[in-house]
Amino acid sequence: MILDCAVIGGGPAGLNAALVLGRSRRKTILFDDNKPRNAVTSESHGFITRDGVNPQELKRIAQEELSTYPDVKIVKQRVHCIHKVDDLFKLETETGEVHHAKKIILAIGFKEVLPDIPRLKEFYGKSLFSCPFCDGWEMKDQPLAVIADDKKAFHLAKVVSNWTDDLSVFTNGNKVLSLKEQELLKSKGISIYEKKIAAFIGQEGRLEKIELEDGTTVCITGGFVTAEWQQAAAFDSTLGYSLNEYGGIMTDSWQQTNIQGVYACGDTRIAGPSQLIMAAGEGSMAAIAVNGALIEEKFNKKEQQA
Repeated sequence: MILDCAVIGGGPAGLNAALVLGRSRRKTILFDDNKPRNAVTSESHGFITRDGVNPQELKRIAQEELSTYPDVKIVKQRVHCIHKVDDLFKLETETGEVHHAKKIILAIGFKEVLPDIPRLKEFYGKSLFSCPFCDGWEMKDQPLAVIADDKKAFHLAKVVSNWTDDLSVFTNGNKVLSLKEQELLKSKGISIYEKKIAAFIGQEGRLEKIELEDGTTVCITGGFVTAEWQQAAAFDSTLGYSLNEYGGIMTDSWQQTNIQGVYACGDTRIAGPSQLIMAAGEGSMAAIAVNGALIEEKFNKKEQQA
């Protein structure tokens, strides 16, 4: 059977894309290897009617809803390779299954590479996070940290100051703030620590202090970390889509890449804030674009035959 569309990735972008495709009566397969970036997260925020939901519970509800659409099938496997053969895309899973689809939606997301700081992973997802809009409210008015060893430090500090007046910036031994930026932050009561971080101190993922290499300790109960974002795609591909400066997949306003028939949505694009509701919206947009393209192809074919 030739599929109308194969959706790669079972996060909010891929799930919403599959929902719209199912409602459009498109034969769709959603590939989900269930290895989400937010596996350490216990709550997702900012999604109306689902604020504070556990990500795995959100996925369960979404998959249950998809089960009512007979044209949508969920395959819990990783896609091993994708190649374009004539006008179709050939997909092979890690178990050797082969599928053919007219269109592809890449919703594979990205993976975070955290700074190499002792015990950081123990606290990440519990009291240290990446997105202030997702987790800032829960830590409002507490002594917070911005941990950033690159140029994002200044912008992130300004953003996080929206939730607390007790903020410290840790650059982990790097000189990433200009004198002008330091003066501005200090004028707003924001402390700056440029010494290397020796360790995070706390229990059961709840941060209590940050210790620097010179022995200084700063009382901190939470904060935000800048991580390096990398494409999560682990399949071989000859698709040849273009990447942006952050390594994300470039698309137009309808989520189409520079390759005809290939669309990308959600964190896959690494083009803005990583928010659940935005990823889901992009998934919907990609599915609408796919459906529109299939409709146009149907009518163009009839015109050519007439």
